[in-house]
Amino acid sequence: MHTNHPPPLFSLVRISSFLTSILVALASGTNYAFPAYGPQLGARLQLTHTQINVIGLSGNIGVYGTAPIWGGLVDRRGPQLPMAISFFCLLFGYLGIRQFYINGLPGSASEISFLSLCVLVFCGLLTGIGGNGGLVGAMNATAKSFPDKTRASANGIVISGFGLSAFLFSTVAHTFFPGNTASFLLVLAIGTAFPMILGFILVRPIPPPHTDPSGRLEDGTPDSPTDYGAGEGHGASSPTTYSVDNTSHTHLLSRDVDDEEDEVTREPAIELEEEEPLVPSSAHGQVASDYVVPGQVDSLALSPTRMGFARHRTHSARSTSRRSIRSHLEKTHDGQPNVHGKRLFKTVNFWLLFTICSLLSGTGIMYINNVGAISQALFANNNPDYDEVKAAQWQATQVSTVSVMNCIGRIVIGIIADFTKSKLRLPRSFCIALVAVTFIISQVMCFSIESVRDLWKASALLGVAYGGLFGLFPTLVIEWFGLPHFSENWGFVSLSPMLGGNIFSLAFGRNLDAHGTDDDASPAANATLSSVTSTLSSLASATTGEIHARGGIPSAHHCIVGRECYIDSIKMTIAACTIALGLAVYAGWRDFKRQRRHASRAEGLPAVVVWEDEE
Repeated sequence: MHTNHPPPLFSLVRISSFLTSILVALASGTNYAFPAYGPQLGARLQLTHTQINVIGLSGNIGVYGTAPIWGGLVDRRGPQLPMAISFFCLLFGYLGIRQFYINGLPGSASEISFLSLCVLVFCGLLTGIGGNGGLVGAMNATAKSFPDKTRASANGIVISGFGLSAFLFSTVAHTFFPGNTASFLLVLAIGTAFPMILGFILVRPIPPPHTDPSGRLEDGTPDSPTDYGAGEGHGASSPTTYSVDNTSHTHLLSRDVDDEEDEVTREPAIELEEEEPLVPSSAHGQVASDYVVPGQVDSLALSPTRMGFARHRTHSARSTSRRSIRSHLEKTHDGQPNVHGKRLFKTVNFWLLFTICSLLSGTGIMYINNVGAISQALFANNNPDYDEVKAAQWQATQVSTVSVMNCIGRIVIGIIADFTKSKLRLPRSFCIALVAVTFIISQVMCFSIESVRDLWKASALLGVAYGGLFGLFPTLVIEWFGLPHFSENWGFVSLSPMLGGNIFSLAFGRNLDAHGTDDDASPAANATLSSVTSTLSSLASATTGEIHARGGIPSAHHCIVGRECYIDSIKMTIAACTIALGLAVYAGWRDFKRQRRHASRAEGLPAVVVWEDEE
């Protein structure tokens, strides 16, 4: 039998792929850097606030809307093709935006043409598509390159690069190209596209070293793993294979499988009729039969006679065999879950993840997109010495705080999740409640803060919670639905931020409009305030430099009454996060109950394998 061992865990090829995945993730999150050049682009092209927001929203749609498509492509073709496509999307997307900025408006035109606006929006869409393609490829390769006990930590580190991307590129812009938007866009084009070339060359799944300490020998001697990385379900062979002579009939009795186990069950069992002899395994092409011992199977009782087998072959065992076969279809050959396609949408676990992610990510996106408006309202409230430069500095402080803590949260939650499973012997899903509690604390703190100097506390907590959310959920998708279609499944879960983020941001924008000053503002001007990117509105107003006549107070586009501008929206997010906490507790309880069921089943009656001599 041909043996092909995967490289060691800390091999050069694995580490180089992992480090390149981090670099790719750092280049993939620049969609959040739009506020660093969006206002200047709007001033150059005489764009309205609505048009600026449409361009920014096109990037968000490119990120979240294409997630299932990227996921399916990565699962079927690997990360190389997405990396190549992402290179062209990012390069042409940012170069296109830069060209529009350099050219400005043609001749004596007072506004951009509809066709030009559509092309500009398409360029923004390309940047989102390219960024998400690179991230999905990096996440997929990382998830398949590390064993289960360290997978959450490794994925969290890679995803943290996505959260740190906006801070990194914004810092580069303010340090090396202050006020030079064209140079900044060139840095974005090169700095995001060329890491995809490295990803195309170096990023690939490196199956983890094979370990199977729980496999037990029925008869014969164990062979070496026959496929590269079979231990994690990536190859075509079983995790542990034992070769025996084909001189007996084998009957495998399944245990009872309840309805919840039909969704995603960890221990497949297929009942073979006693008249059906075993045939040589087609996967290995051997003369001898290959009997697979799953990694979590308990001791097998061997019954020497057909009579003994008949005593155990109960009516209940026969009645559950069909469900067991169906359960097996939702498994890989090594007993890991493999739920995808239509079956994914029929599981309670998927809708739990989708709903929780929608509520929590909606809260995070609303805060991130509007933290500039929040800091603006707090800074301008009862402040006769209002200064636009200082206001912009406070806004930049909040953006940087959220970005850095977002990165830290994605790393920390991976470590906590791995510790929870490996050391505490509890499901990783318990960490969902921890993330939800952190969201609630951040919103309660934002609700109570009255000074812009204290707003960093809420921003830091929100960043940790938001990073923890997107650091934890990909690992849960692997645990609950399996690794073979991870990227596709995660893509469907990733659609939830589009729902929650838009709804919550819309509510925030309308609440902000309701409390805005209107003495110098026309209804049309107020109507152009975007719900999704009110931060851009405040920055754009700062760019135009129009200061309200009343003692340095900002223009009527801004709400200046402090907490009253947004307090109702924070009440809404507190309620949403509380609902998410309740669902998180329920999800953890379901997972814990399933884990206990497996443990009790392992201590119960063993399965029966009958060995009979040929007559």
